[in-house]
Amino acid sequence: MSSKPTLQVSKHLYDISGEGAFAYLARAKELARKGMKIVSFGIGQPDFPTPKHIREAAKKALDEGFTGYTETAGIFELRQAIADYLNDQYGAELSPDEIVVTTGAKTAILLALALYVKEGVEVIIPEPSYPAYAQVVKLFHGKPVYVPLKWEGGSKGFSLDLELIEDKISSNTKVLVLNNPHNPTGAVFTPKQVDELLELARRKNIVIIADEIYDNFVYDGEFKSVLSFSDWRDYVVYVNGFSKTFAMTGWRLGYLAVRKEIIDRVIDLAVNVYSCAVSFAQKAGIAALKGDWKPVREMIEIFRKRRDLLYELLREIPGFDVWRSPGTFYMFPNVSEAISRTGMKNSKEFADTLLEKYGVVILPGTAFPNTAGEGFIRFSFATSFDDIREGARRIKQAIEELSAH
Repeated sequence: MSSKPTLQVSKHLYDISGEGAFAYLARAKELARKGMKIVSFGIGQPDFPTPKHIREAAKKALDEGFTGYTETAGIFELRQAIADYLNDQYGAELSPDEIVVTTGAKTAILLALALYVKEGVEVIIPEPSYPAYAQVVKLFHGKPVYVPLKWEGGSKGFSLDLELIEDKISSNTKVLVLNNPHNPTGAVFTPKQVDELLELARRKNIVIIADEIYDNFVYDGEFKSVLSFSDWRDYVVYVNGFSKTFAMTGWRLGYLAVRKEIIDRVIDLAVNVYSCAVSFAQKAGIAALKGDWKPVREMIEIFRKRRDLLYELLREIPGFDVWRSPGTFYMFPNVSEAISRTGMKNSKEFADTLLEKYGVVILPGTAFPNTAGEGFIRFSFATSFDDIREGARRIKQAIEELSAH
């Protein structure tokens, strides 16, 4: 009697979940194939093409045969361009030897967490949060410790709850994740809060993994980078990338910055995970940083106008408490009253109904773990003015119709 291998996967992989945005995108495409006209506020992706001079740089690299492996850390010219950019922006005093180029910011997040997370290690994650942080922590057998952001209503929005964060720190806490500007809420944490968070890290000897992928999408207030602190190397692993600022989501190009003494550990892990970032994409990255920024500035100004339009339209919808998010290209209104009016149970049922019956893609707040997003939904306003108007009209119609039953 022969036996067959069971192909049993590692048990802890069952603790990891996917990303809600992609699940809703797949469902929306299926409905579109069936003839439904979809309006999507779903995925966090600029709806602009990568600027022409960046595409041309990649084409040139291909034509010149620059298609082989590069050094794992990334080609020197790109690391120099990244260092120059961060030094000009934030006074970071970075050298190219403190940077590793990655296959997108997600890979940089994985490398950063891999440096410090092992079984029993606790990682504080302000929530709602970008899903990848918690999933990677669980992958390395760590424990995500979720700390809700403070919601003070549409007039004040979201902020870090520093007292609660400190209360959640234990002897097992080694890492705190700071995503600023913040996905999904659109918050830009104040310089004072960033100061206080860095001081907390110093007092408690905690590493901050700082994801600043939306650093150029700031419409109101002041953004303070962790790289502006003279002692950032003692407490910070820095993550950023090209996907958002340069509309390069499909290029999969990001980077990580960390003190030089640790960089070899990052490179040893990186070479075993992905060998190197795509060669010609790295040439495109140089063109992005050193070339014409006019298309980026124009795109961000359009996002500002879209934000203002979406804000005004959502304020007119019964049961919506809306905050004019100062950063990113997301809006995260509290819709608890609207859910109650329609007799639904939670944010997920609300989002599912809007998709299945009205053809509007939004994401439930609970897609951004763990529980603090309940009662909220996320809008990405990386879509056209016409779709913003039509989507808001359909949502208002849905609330009126569903409330009548």
